[in-house]
Parts: sequence; C-alpha cells; structure tokens
Amino acid sequence: MLIETKKLTKRFGGNVAVNEVDFTIEEGKINAIIGPNGAGKSTFFNLLSGSYTPSAGQVIYKGKDITKLSPDRIAKLGVARTFQTTNLFEQSTVLDNVIVGHRLRTKSNLWDAVLRTKRFAKEEKKCREKAMEVLDFVDLTHVMNQQAGSITQEEKKRVAFALALATDPEVVFLDEPTAGINPGETEGLADLMEKMVKRKITVCLIEHKMKMIMKLADKIMVLNYGEKIAEGTSEQIMNDPAVIEAYLGGDASA
Repeated sequence: MLIETKKLTKRFGGNVAVNEVDFTIEEGKINAIIGPNGAGKSTFFNLLSGSYTPSAGQVIYKGKDITKLSPDRIAKLGVARTFQTTNLFEQSTVLDNVIVGHRLRTKSNLWDAVLRTKRFAKEEKKCREKAMEVLDFVDLTHVMNQQAGSITQEEKKRVAFALALATDPEVVFLDEPTAGINPGETEGLADLMEKMVKRKITVCLIEHKMKMIMKLADKIMVLNYGEKIAEGTSEQIMNDPAVIEAYLGGDASA
C-alpha cells in the first residue's frame, strides 16, 4: 500500500464530517472514493493532502506518519492534488501556469531571482523543460502559448493534471476531474488517468460519474455521512445493499 488511514476523523464543532475511516490506497492502481453529496469525500481528500488537520486518527504515507504535516511538506514527499474548481492564472499562458508546479522541486530564493544567479537560470530552464514534458503528456502543447482564460473547460482540466504532474508526484488526488465536461471529454480524461498509472503514478479520485468509475477504478471506497459503508471492486460495490440504499434510498432489496 502507498497510503493508509487509521480511524481518520474530522469534526467541525458538533458535525462529524469524516468518522473513523480506515482506507488503503494501493500503489500503481486507480483508487476511487464515491458517495452521495455531503458524504465527506472532499473533506477526506483535504485530510490526506494536509489542507485539514485530523481531529483524530492517522495518515501513513510509505510507512511514515504524515498526519500533522503541512500541505507543502506533503507535496514534497510526492503527493499532488487537483481541486473540483480549476483555478488558473487566467491572464498567464498555459505554459507559465504549469511552470509553477515544478518550482516545488527548486531551491532558488528571492535573491536568486533578483540577482539572476546561475542557480536561478538553471532551475528556470529545468522548470520550463518539465512543463513542456507534462504538457506533451496531457496533449496540450498546441495551446501552451495561449492565455489560460481563453482555453476550453476540458483543456483547463488537463492543465490542472499537468500542474499536478509537474511536481513529480508518486500519487495524484483528483477531486471530480470530469465535472462540467461532456461524455466524450470524460472518456478522454479517463484515458489520461490510465496513462498516468502506466507511468507508475498512483491515482485516487473522487467522482460522481458512476459509469466511468465502475469501468475505470481498480478499487472503490464508498462514504456516506462521513463513514465508510463499503470497499471493494466495481462488481462488489454495485451489488452491495448498503451502497444501493445510500444512493437510491428505501429498502436495498427492492
């Protein structure tokens, strides 16, 4: 396993958003987290990536406890994250947006930038090369010099993928990566996720498009009201009475 959570819990006042969730993210696979609206999925992602500090429980990454680490330190360990809403520097080019990602791996400081030191020049070149590499990977080199605000929604989703990949991650968390795009574009992003796994990058995603998830994911966890109610393969999840009841309501046997 790459990441493991142990009784992971997050409380907001009297509201328990995530309640004692045990989960493992398997390396080199597509792991998915599903559940009705308000189930605690994004909160769970925020706990894994360091945006929230757990109220209780642990997050273990490659055998190391990262429960209380800051988001930047977790990112440097190899954990990247995209968000449901894609926020880019709209007036900057696609290329410049992605260059930012690899700066996580550089050491230049403000004085290097002001004095234009050799280290700064070397690292800027490396960041540009990395950005070009990942834009090619996500099939966006044809728009790399366009302003980010001028490209399509689907292309913005791919830019978010590229930005995450520019950090040299081992695992990428994708929060509803196909929200707001059509079925054909959804299939294209699903293909891109499979391509990432072939490059030895583990994927974990939150998604509402069940047809895609059932076809794509190797392993699925279902959350409902902050609790894990099921975990397994697509077939196991589709036939689980608790999952059917959570999504459809009423008697699961019906």
